[in-house]
Amino acid sequence: MKDSSPAEPSPDLTGREWGDYRVLRQLGSGGMADVYLAEQRSLGRQVALKVLRAELARDASYVQRFSNEARAAASLVHPNIIQIFEVGKEDGIHFIAQEYVPGKNLAQLLQRDGAFKPGLVLDILRQVVSALCKAHELRIVHRDLKPENIMLSHSGEVKVADFGLARALNTDTETLTQAGVAMGTPLYMSPEQIEGRPVDARSDIYSLGVTCYHLLSGTPPHTGETALAIAVQHLNSTPKPLAAVRSDISEALSAIVHRMFAKQPDQRPANPNELLGELRELAAEAARDGWADGPESWSLVERTATHGSSSGVNTQLGSLMKASAQLQVGEWKWGRVLLGVTAALLLGVALGAVSRPEFYLAGPSRVLSVPKRSSAWAQLYHAKLSESEAAWLAVEREFPQASTYLHRLAKQGLVRHYLIAKGEPRKALPVLQTLRQLAISEKSQPLEAFVMAGECIANQQLGRLSEAQKAKGQLTADMRDELRNAESQLYDMLQTSLEKLGE
Repeated sequence: MKDSSPAEPSPDLTGREWGDYRVLRQLGSGGMADVYLAEQRSLGRQVALKVLRAELARDASYVQRFSNEARAAASLVHPNIIQIFEVGKEDGIHFIAQEYVPGKNLAQLLQRDGAFKPGLVLDILRQVVSALCKAHELRIVHRDLKPENIMLSHSGEVKVADFGLARALNTDTETLTQAGVAMGTPLYMSPEQIEGRPVDARSDIYSLGVTCYHLLSGTPPHTGETALAIAVQHLNSTPKPLAAVRSDISEALSAIVHRMFAKQPDQRPANPNELLGELRELAAEAARDGWADGPESWSLVERTATHGSSSGVNTQLGSLMKASAQLQVGEWKWGRVLLGVTAALLLGVALGAVSRPEFYLAGPSRVLSVPKRSSAWAQLYHAKLSESEAAWLAVEREFPQASTYLHRLAKQGLVRHYLIAKGEPRKALPVLQTLRQLAISEKSQPLEAFVMAGECIANQQLGRLSEAQKAKGQLTADMRDELRNAESQLYDMLQTSLEKLGE
């Protein structure tokens, strides 16, 4: 009979200093570990510390599994995968230090906002699939893709977390209730994983398809009171078509999502690279229809990972190598050598032009030219993706008749850009003054909290201590709680400023 006694609570490490880390606050708790925000003192950066729960740390098998998680994730270096920095043990505490992503996971956003807009789902989907392309390249299967394991940063960047189950499970016959496999996991589990059959990248595609259905409809395709009831539905039940749930989802997006979680693996996309190629075509169609950005905004990593781009580049490179080899046969002639070098240079330039991302590798002159989007919301979304001063300013410039609320979001994004990304507090102050007037007229406490925190940080960094103290004095306890929940990165900067002001 299983022990049903409550789990031993782990000690709260907030405020503790151990090793190279100073623990700032707890971020969350999972089946195997508690997660804290910490400062890595040697490098002056914030990290997320995943600490193995006290009741599991005494079991060698769980310690080994925890270590396996770190090794699995550490081998995956990709912009859309949370990076592992260190795995270690300090004062008897087993921990993983990993990249800290300010933002919320998709489960939190679903709970707060409900179903997502199709354009946002498409953007999330292509970034997660890009991460899966890297995992597929290294023959790693995530096995636990779900909204809780997908982070959306304040800048719109998607990060996949917890690749640990990929190698932590040596077989697929683990029970659904094993520690570390949350009871929510069966909501997204592939039929082959439920049945204990071998899994590959198509199992992750299934879980991602279920996740996308949840994002678009607001509810998972299969629900039930027990893990077993949900598992049976994954094996036998057909979910309601997305077209019957929402009328604003394109047929192409709906078709891709439903095919992703087809019950038979051979009915799904064969691998993430093939799926990313389909998403590229869908993005081009979406841009023409005005509900999402086109593939010109994709990063270089995403472009080269697509099935079409990869094969095309390989074909052109293969032709170049063949031509180069032919130049070595027979009598060398300087004219032919020069011709070969010129052809290689021209091909390199052409490949660079084809694969260059729209925003991420652009220089200053490119950043200054921000294309107008189809709507004010699309312009705001573009600003979140490109994260540049010009992009944030373009929202109000291109759409001066848009709502005050949308202009406010753009101004808040600009403040975050100045304070967090660029460290330019002087530029942030005039924008904060404008937002202050909006906060007064709208009687918005969340906006007022944002303004007071921003003014306190900016003035403290500029050495204007009396102004910083004045802003600090207007921050109530409720405002600080609001910031902690909604503006975690700004909140952490505020804490640093308050410490320097003597709090």
